[in-house]
Amino acid sequence: MLFRVLILLLLGIPCLAQDASVFKPDSIRRKIQAKKIDRSLKIDGHLDESEWRLAPLSPGFIQIEPMQGLQPEHATQTRILFNRQYLYVGIMAFDSLGKKAIRATDFSRDFSTRSHDYIGISFDGFNDQRNAMAFFSNAYGVQRDQLVFDDFFTDLDWDALWRVRTHRGDSGWMAEIAIPWQTLRYPKTGDSVQSWGLNIIRNRRLSNETTAFSPFPRSFKFTRMDYAGLLQGLEPPPPRPNIRLQPYVLGSYDRYKNFPSSVIPEQNKLVTGGEIKWAINPNNILDLTFNTDFAQADVDRQVNNVTRFSVFFPERRQFFLENASLFSPAVGPAEDLSGGSMRIQPFFSRRIGLDDNGNPIPLDAGGRFVHRSAKRNFGAMAMRQRENASTPATNFFVGRFQENLGRQGRIGGLMTVKNNANNTNWLGAVDGFFRLSESHSISTMLVGSSNSKGGKSGMAGSAQYVYTNNQWKIWWTQTFVTKDFDPGMGFVSRSDVIGTTPGIFWYYRGNQLPMRKWIRAFEPGILTEFYHQASTGQLIERQININPIWINFQRGGFIGYLINPTFQRLTETFAPLGIKIGQGAYNYVQHQIYMSTDPSRVLGLNGNIQFGTYFNGRLNSSNLTLRFSPSPHLSISGNINRNYFQEVGDSSETKKADLWSISGRFALNPRVQLIAFYQKNSINEQANYNIRLSWEYQPLSFIYLVYNSRAFQLPTQKRQTDDHVILKVSYLHQL
Repeated sequence: MLFRVLILLLLGIPCLAQDASVFKPDSIRRKIQAKKIDRSLKIDGHLDESEWRLAPLSPGFIQIEPMQGLQPEHATQTRILFNRQYLYVGIMAFDSLGKKAIRATDFSRDFSTRSHDYIGISFDGFNDQRNAMAFFSNAYGVQRDQLVFDDFFTDLDWDALWRVRTHRGDSGWMAEIAIPWQTLRYPKTGDSVQSWGLNIIRNRRLSNETTAFSPFPRSFKFTRMDYAGLLQGLEPPPPRPNIRLQPYVLGSYDRYKNFPSSVIPEQNKLVTGGEIKWAINPNNILDLTFNTDFAQADVDRQVNNVTRFSVFFPERRQFFLENASLFSPAVGPAEDLSGGSMRIQPFFSRRIGLDDNGNPIPLDAGGRFVHRSAKRNFGAMAMRQRENASTPATNFFVGRFQENLGRQGRIGGLMTVKNNANNTNWLGAVDGFFRLSESHSISTMLVGSSNSKGGKSGMAGSAQYVYTNNQWKIWWTQTFVTKDFDPGMGFVSRSDVIGTTPGIFWYYRGNQLPMRKWIRAFEPGILTEFYHQASTGQLIERQININPIWINFQRGGFIGYLINPTFQRLTETFAPLGIKIGQGAYNYVQHQIYMSTDPSRVLGLNGNIQFGTYFNGRLNSSNLTLRFSPSPHLSISGNINRNYFQEVGDSSETKKADLWSISGRFALNPRVQLIAFYQKNSINEQANYNIRLSWEYQPLSFIYLVYNSRAFQLPTQKRQTDDHVILKVSYLHQL
């Protein structure tokens, strides 16, 4: 039945096609001319220096959303200047409602683009239509930056050294940006004048209108640099070695209660360490870290997991986030959940410096070297993890090579080694990505692992086809993981499994769409997942996720309904949140409702509700977040996650599990912020606190005052607690 539906939808593409189609990049690229100046500008958000009037205006922007190719409702103007030290960008975002139209919910760096008015600039310094350095600002001067390769690999948490100030007025808002040449990456050539790939994007959040300097299909991102325009007339200084020193000093007060003395780490310590970043040239970067510390990183949130596969916690530590995309070939669910839920990631940096429960393990030192060019990318990372009560001292190594093929294809290899006194784990992987056209792509991966202890070895692999245009997204993903596959420095969500996960989304914006004043798109779909046990070939799980209703509203909210007929064959006991479910075959049906109001409004609600049968009983779940942001200076949100089991498991158990949290952010400005978080779990009475005051007293130099507390009830009825107060000062100096 599923395949008949897929075939009917595919055959319907020609007759249902809408006029806003995926188009090829224009052979004549839009251009903007940069103007050289002699003096440095004061970056204050006011484009009132005489030099700005000398710079040529960019061509008018073109609408991407909601009506691809039309003229925008609100104009945007861009001028670009440069001198020997900086590249300057001035952007005027006109608005008929002035500053009354501006939306922003918080001052978080790397803010969510769904909640803010923003502008974004992407530079392709090598003009190879593959690499992008992207810089964003909202209307309050909050920064977001990222590195992108082929619009496929993204380093969202790259924090570059640059400045932006903004001004809001009756005609709209303006941004004044200064980027040091040392931050940018471009070739060392004999030409004194260079042309770079460039695109600029603006989102007016009140009407959810997106416009761009150089047009691209709305199903793509503005970092797809083969659609970029040209920035001409640049005279950048020859790239030179660029060294950034960032030492830190940290003092902590630590208190543990009801912990065995053998597992309590060093307390009340004063430590120093730091990092060195050496940009040897535009292609090569060396990072070194000593006595590495991540006290300022966000803490992990607790999760009550009622599925059979492992929870993937994202990396939050800055050292490992930078250039993570190069070292992380993987298959897994996309942001829109397409591709299937199976995740295979040969290298996962959370295996370094953290135990299985997310507790930090000290790192003595480490280094990372990365080379990126139009022909190939390669890199290596080595880290030394200190011995503690539960693990011996451990050495980690990961090496990566990637050869670029054609316009947007590549093949690569990866190797990891995890070595300590107990065992040595090796892993090797080969992978490839091939963009066959604007809409078609194929990715593949094959991985092998082995251990010195026990001599066991295993394999894993994936192959994925994706077709994307403005009306359709179609995918087919095949994965396998053998029983003895052990990625010592990686992550797999399931073992001993063969996965088949085809699916399809339909994006409809045609004339038959009702209430077009409020509704932007109707996007139903089918997401299917079939899993067989690799060692026996037996079907162990089947999900037919039918999504007949998904409506995206004009202002950014959505509502969707899914029905999920599920078959599970348990080959061993499964115990979600402590409820034991015995081996056997189970059929059940769950219903899901997803919803979100406009995420840019003062009051926002989002989450999902799930109900229906579950194995041999019933499960009703809800995960809802309510946010209140009367000003970007203040944002408070509360979340409740409830799982209510009814007559589930061998004992027909009825049980309720609540996990709730409250968080807040108070910001004087983008550089001084107080962030607090509290979470309580009814399963084990575990409570977590995290309060963090941060002051960026100069660009990328910080003072942090952090309070962490964790407490939970032990089976012995004793309450175990650990509390930490940390003061950390870091200073960035650029040579």
